[in-house]
Amino acid sequence: MAAVTVDDILSDLPLGFASLILRPANGSAIERFLIADAEDEIPDGAGAFVLLIGVRGRSALPALRRLLQNPPPVVAVKGSREELSEAEELLRDAGTGLLLVNPAADWDRLLSIAKDRIQPRSYQSEVLTLLEEDLFAIAQTTARLTSSHVVIEDAANKVLAYSTVSNDIDELRKASILARRGPRKYELLLKDLGAYRELHGTRLPVRVPARPQDGLRERVAITLFAGDRIMGYIWLQETGGGFGPDVDHVLKGSAARTSAELIRYRNQQSVHMREDRIARILSGPAEAAASAHSEKIPAERPAALILIGISDAEAQTDDAALKHGELANLASIHAAAYKASAIVGQFKGDTAVIVPGLQSSAAAEPGLRALAESIVRDARKHLGITPFAAVGPVVSDLLSIHSVTRIAEALLSCVARSAQPSVATVDDFEGEILFREAVQNFASSGFRHRSLSALLREDVELAETLRVYFESSLDVAECAQRMKLHKNTVYYRISKASRVTGLDFGNPRDSLVALLHIQERTATSTEHQGRK
Repeated sequence: MAAVTVDDILSDLPLGFASLILRPANGSAIERFLIADAEDEIPDGAGAFVLLIGVRGRSALPALRRLLQNPPPVVAVKGSREELSEAEELLRDAGTGLLLVNPAADWDRLLSIAKDRIQPRSYQSEVLTLLEEDLFAIAQTTARLTSSHVVIEDAANKVLAYSTVSNDIDELRKASILARRGPRKYELLLKDLGAYRELHGTRLPVRVPARPQDGLRERVAITLFAGDRIMGYIWLQETGGGFGPDVDHVLKGSAARTSAELIRYRNQQSVHMREDRIARILSGPAEAAASAHSEKIPAERPAALILIGISDAEAQTDDAALKHGELANLASIHAAAYKASAIVGQFKGDTAVIVPGLQSSAAAEPGLRALAESIVRDARKHLGITPFAAVGPVVSDLLSIHSVTRIAEALLSCVARSAQPSVATVDDFEGEILFREAVQNFASSGFRHRSLSALLREDVELAETLRVYFESSLDVAECAQRMKLHKNTVYYRISKASRVTGLDFGNPRDSLVALLHIQERTATSTEHQGRK
């Protein structure tokens, strides 16, 4: 963070908002901001611009004395100069500056200005800003639909967003918004009431009755889940008219939307997915060369691509997006340990690891396989998923890595459909990969054998018999057994198909033509069933 002075912050404040009545000694630099609630334990103020909330004027003295055990450069307090004359003397002796804030001023405004000065924009803060904008929009919309005040918290009760503040909010909400977390005494009270215990045990909204004696209005809350993991909470506080009949419905929708945003943000922040870098490098030699130059990656040495996938069932779960992010994060740690220049990200829905700067093509494969196996093993152990990995062939340099993308994808598809192994190289599925490549090339061509295509499309009985016949390696007896037919029936159907199409299925060339058509029909049928 860049160090700033109190004058930098003052220059951004509106006229009449606050005045500096005591300058910090030696023009002390401010390195961070800190919100201190006078009723809570006062934290270390060293190097901080402190906003002392919850008290004003002379009543701030006890908190200020505790704060000066580790004096901050400057502290902001609400009140008049007359009320804070004793505090002024106290702070002068400690070398701490005093910013007198207008009692009518908004703490949030001051905090926002201080944050912008003390924490300049970065990629991380830009992502956080986008998240905040989305969450504040959700909070505001939920408040509008439920005629309530809304607060969104993370799992540690830190306030992430809230709806527009009105005069109808109670003391708990006022304090939590200012300090950006619920005051400790209220957290304990809610726990004593059993609110959190009930929230953790259900995905439905939970009602918390009003407690006028504690300054609490009625609330409805819901837990934000990612799978079985608690991401946070949404709290609704009634604002006078009570909750409407559809509040539970609205709150469940808001929870689903908020959970998705928190998962997306966590992936961007903790995973460093870097999809753009992966996509650029795999797009072709020119982009790979540019990326290698900017990232100081050795482009002239051998490189490899590892793809890691998860099952279709796991990809459909509620927390699939979070699992993808955690898998990429785990992979990035293993990959960095193997090769510091390794790049991890997402590619067409799978986790991709590009490993550049290998010593030699021949010696690299065992190490790459071990790397993939360690990622798969730890993902099973720590993430509760069953991933599988394809170790693509090693290429001579990074600029050629795009040439093996299709092979690695085909290999991953083979691993996904096999019981063993969970990690494979080209050697394990070489014949299957070549066949899939032939099928893909065939599928990309518009030309088809007309009579065979018509037979497969119009005669279901013959088409199914041909499929099983080829799956049985052209063995009539095996085909008859699988279909529970007499061998003569199979002979008759195969002979009829040969006569109708003009193809001799005993001829390797004609057999390949038929197999490609049958494979395409099977794939199309499977895809159609999947959409249903």
